Amino acid sequence: MGADHIRRWESGALAHAVSDPFGQGPLPWLRSSENYLDDAGQVVPWYADPNLARGRSGGPRTADDVHRQIKGFVSPGAALPGGSIDFHITVDPPQQFSVDIYRIGHYGGDGAAKIATSPRLAGIVQPPPLTADRTVSCHHWWLSWRLQIPSYWSIGAYVAVLTTLDGYRSHIPFTVRDDEPADLLLLLPDVTWQAYNLYPEDGHTGASLYHAWDDEGRLLGERDAATTVSFDRPFAGAGLPLHVGHAYDFIRWAERYGYDLAYADARDLHAGRIDPGRYRGLVFPGHDEYWSVPMRRTVEAARDGGTSLVFLSANTLYWQVELGPSPSGVPDRLLTCRKRRGPGKAALWREMDRSEQQLLGIQYAGRVPEPSPLVVRNAEHWLWEATGAGEGDELPGLVAGEADRYFPRTALPEHRKRILLAHSPYRDGDGAVRHQETSLYRAPSGALVFASGTFAWSPALDRPGHVDSRIQRATANLLDRICKRD
Repeated sequence: MGADHIRRWESGALAHAVSDPFGQGPLPWLRSSENYLDDAGQVVPWYADPNLARGRSGGPRTADDVHRQIKGFVSPGAALPGGSIDFHITVDPPQQFSVDIYRIGHYGGDGAAKIATSPRLAGIVQPPPLTADRTVSCHHWWLSWRLQIPSYWSIGAYVAVLTTLDGYRSHIPFTVRDDEPADLLLLLPDVTWQAYNLYPEDGHTGASLYHAWDDEGRLLGERDAATTVSFDRPFAGAGLPLHVGHAYDFIRWAERYGYDLAYADARDLHAGRIDPGRYRGLVFPGHDEYWSVPMRRTVEAARDGGTSLVFLSANTLYWQVELGPSPSGVPDRLLTCRKRRGPGKAALWREMDRSEQQLLGIQYAGRVPEPSPLVVRNAEHWLWEATGAGEGDELPGLVAGEADRYFPRTALPEHRKRILLAHSPYRDGDGAVRHQETSLYRAPSGALVFASGTFAWSPALDRPGHVDSRIQRATANLLDRICKRD
């Protein structure tokens, strides 16, 4: 396969680069040619094993979607302690492999801790993915390994690291959750992660809700993309979703400071497995663009029942989606969003007279090609207390990726009080001046609803090179109020 062809299939990841100005985040080992350094110039380990974190020569190499040295997915994506996670893995050429299980957290500055290692497992070449109308599915892959989750494991965000005997590596994220009450419930945006998944990124087969390939291996846009994508397939490239680092940034920071966190996925929200009354706040830490009707209904009911909402990204609740069963009948394994293609109703929430702003207080305004400062507004408000931020202060690089703002002609949610805490100019892709805004309102129930209005908020909490102490303190001010039911 020639270099020119490789460049074409690699462009799938590059197509989304404008919306992820933070690169690969806390995953330095995805880029073997670059060291991942903190502000003091020290290598930051994500794995507990510093040799892996530093990517030393002779260490594991990242598998790809063309050769599929080792790739896999899990079902379900979240399970309770005492439950199980099924791994479906392909290995080419066939050989033994192992699975190391890491839990994302602070762990004294490491980004994760190794929790368990599988026995050596026999790897096989699974059948090629099945495709129908651009939908790619591997639901027919054989079971490779069943992870029985011990009852004593901590709930949280986990990553399985797959490594072949000859040193190729890939990854699979999953969640361990429970139903116990907690101050805050963290919701991982697995629905949005799957919408962006272009697996297999091979210049031929893969498709997401954004892209597909033509017969020449060229990347096509939304008009030719999939309308339905499957959770029964690996994530493209190294096996971790686009923007996954935004959630991990929040987790490391929140666990470092001892917040009482529960964990769940967006599909748990969709399926009714979450009782919002068990939590003082629901936290949406990363890019969370795709929502089903049950997801929105549950979150609105949570707010109306007094549970606060914290949205730490932008472009939230933009597309309406449906979740359906796999061909074998397993629920919530297919994600459908028709966008603007074909007959039927629009898929944008705002075009159905149910704008995002009616929940968030602001809504999506557009992409931000180059990071710009976040300009503090209403600095006397308690959110900015003890941050050192004054009225009109500029927080460098804090408006990035995508931005939200208040739309004056769009309905607001019912509220007792409402305030905008940032008003930040930036230039869009055409050079026109736009504005980003950060919103906070108190619902009639007493619940607080915060929306950062920028992709850069979570990385500012705990990503080396992006940390901003003012954002850290402002976030703590918010969560402390929510946890104390103030």
